[in-house]
Amino acid sequence: MNTVPATAVPLPPASGAWREGDPPGRRQWHVREKPLALEAGGELRTVRLAYETWGRLAPDGSNAVLVLHALTGDSHVVGPAGPGHPTAGWWDGLIGPGRALDTDRWFVVAPNVLGGCQGSTGPSSLGPDGRRWGGSFPYLTQRDQVAAEADLADALGIDRWALVIGGSMGGMRALEWAVSHPERTQALLLLACPAAASAEQIAWATIQLHAIRSDPHWRGGDYHDAAPGHGPHAGLGLARRLAHVTYRSEAELQARFGRTPQGAENPWHNGRYQVESYLDHHAAKLVRRFDAGSYTVLTEAMNSHDIGRARGGTAAALRRVTARTLVAGVDSDRLYPLSQQAELAAGIPGADRLRVIESPYGHDGFLIETDQVAALVRELTG
Repeated sequence: MNTVPATAVPLPPASGAWREGDPPGRRQWHVREKPLALEAGGELRTVRLAYETWGRLAPDGSNAVLVLHALTGDSHVVGPAGPGHPTAGWWDGLIGPGRALDTDRWFVVAPNVLGGCQGSTGPSSLGPDGRRWGGSFPYLTQRDQVAAEADLADALGIDRWALVIGGSMGGMRALEWAVSHPERTQALLLLACPAAASAEQIAWATIQLHAIRSDPHWRGGDYHDAAPGHGPHAGLGLARRLAHVTYRSEAELQARFGRTPQGAENPWHNGRYQVESYLDHHAAKLVRRFDAGSYTVLTEAMNSHDIGRARGGTAAALRRVTARTLVAGVDSDRLYPLSQQAELAAGIPGADRLRVIESPYGHDGFLIETDQVAALVRELTG
């Protein structure tokens, strides 16, 4: 009988998705009562969103704040890792008593995006036939995801958000909220996001999609019930490595790692540089907490992002926004450069001048520079 040594690292599950029977953690769920018609055609007959809340909704519903996560985020914005939550909150320090989103004042809602893998309907979920959606999960756009979130707002009794905030993919959805539902978006904070995905951004994303779909364990997306170690981990890990390089800045990587080998390893003899070890670490973490199918669905939704589609172009779409708006970018962001946020700030009628988050960390600066983000939140909500 084969045994695994006590010190060995267990093989990762085929998918890092949350599944029925796992601890719920702080999640709550909303199930849509009718099918969701999809922009690309067809419909999702059953839509469920996992979400978390902090604070208490005012009797008139006037103090609700919507926080929207980026590609590999989820509803767990604040709080420790623990049963049901593989990682700690990704914006710890922003929400809670006395913080920028003071839960003694605000009712904060954070849904796991439609197509995600931490409790919301996505490729790892059971479909109408009782089997996991897998590769048959339909194509989603940002507008489909916002439609699902609007249904959640209705269920919670929220007619209008006092503030909608998001960065990166979350910023795309926050912008879509303000354009699709201007009457429901009082204030808007857009961080490190564009009006539309650019050719270069689609190119980087496409390479990541090819990495996942080229993995022999991908099986056309139908891998969710495979044994541990037999999911498309190599492909997802490659996608994460590539993405992570675009999330950080060249200067930070150079200052942090330079050409230093990893420990006693010799790069001339199958060893690694420190920066390689760093990317390996992030790849290994992601395959244990995320789902390759969701990664592809959400990446394609990001590629579809174009606020001006069927609305007369970008400028016409941005003029629909009535919210008081702040737009901020990260000065070292090479994935979503400041020029894209400048376009938003110039085109949204209620926007102030472009704000710049100073950070050496590249695109990830919107997650890391919490104090600067908090100052923007306070400016909008003060």
